[in-house]
Amino acid sequence: MNLSLPPTGGAGFAGASPVSDVSIAPADTAAPVLSIEGMTVGTDTVDLVLDASLHVAAGETLCLVGESGCGKSLTCLATMGLLADPVHLKAGRVSLLGNDLTGLDERTLRHLRGRDMAMIFQDPAASLNPVQRVGRQVAEALVVHEGASWKVAMRRAVELLDKVGIQDPQARAGAYPHQLSGGMCQRVMIAMALACSPRLLVSDEATTALDVTTQAQILKLMKALQDETGTAMIFVTHDLSVVAEIADRVAVMYSGRIVETGTVDDVFDHPAHPYTQGLMNCRLHALSAADGRLAAIGGTVPRPATRPTGCAFRPRCDRQADPCAIWPAPRPYAGSQTVACHFPGQG
Repeated sequence: MNLSLPPTGGAGFAGASPVSDVSIAPADTAAPVLSIEGMTVGTDTVDLVLDASLHVAAGETLCLVGESGCGKSLTCLATMGLLADPVHLKAGRVSLLGNDLTGLDERTLRHLRGRDMAMIFQDPAASLNPVQRVGRQVAEALVVHEGASWKVAMRRAVELLDKVGIQDPQARAGAYPHQLSGGMCQRVMIAMALACSPRLLVSDEATTALDVTTQAQILKLMKALQDETGTAMIFVTHDLSVVAEIADRVAVMYSGRIVETGTVDDVFDHPAHPYTQGLMNCRLHALSAADGRLAAIGGTVPRPATRPTGCAFRPRCDRQADPCAIWPAPRPYAGSQTVACHFPGQG
């Protein structure tokens, strides 16, 4: 099934009315908010994400970590149904509250995005409409998905801007994106994403371009709002200090595959996969006792078209052996962890 990027709405949504017959109801009250089963994403000739399986419960934060090019953002875009040709969902199932999303048409998905599931992108300057005032952009979701009048929606937009920590929200609602700082634009994006209290929030490196102080404020804000609303959250990042601060569980991706999952405490305290161990050793406080230099993982993430057979990490791994030429199926490890490695926990 090809899940393509829908056209942007812009001011053209002004006369729109909500589609009340398009809804996601809990098919199973015990089901996780999001469940991804066996997801494979790619082109007709190359697999970019392979057999990925994840789940996120209400009020839980799952951090998706790994180097650039490992497939984190692509996994999120596939979850939201925002893949663009020639990339498409090749196999697997994405479920929201037990309801299968992979068979839904684009019109239905468009009405679920923003209301039942929302995404915060890495670059707010590229995500916000540059010729539309930010207050109207926040209000638009309320008009489209909840049928609010523009007057009511604008009032609630100002309340949302205030809630996400924007000073003088009434005045800022009348500003254009270029008149706001990067941190303020990111707060606007969060307000837009949370406007309809979505069940699932996907944050794709939302704090990467921000200074340390603003990043800390944004993370604190997102956690507080999550605690208030019970939203399930996927947070994509390569910053392990952020993971330690906000994650309940961690999923480590390498070359398109999930290689380790577990609670944040288990993964940080005793990482099982050699790639996860390498990431942990690269943290600033993990200095070598010998010379005080940071550790590094030699080599680079392979291009999907030239990915080695078996475990893709083996060219960079100091414990690779003959069995590694065959992909190791994920298996339970100590505590809460699942790891895809023939020799977990060694080293």
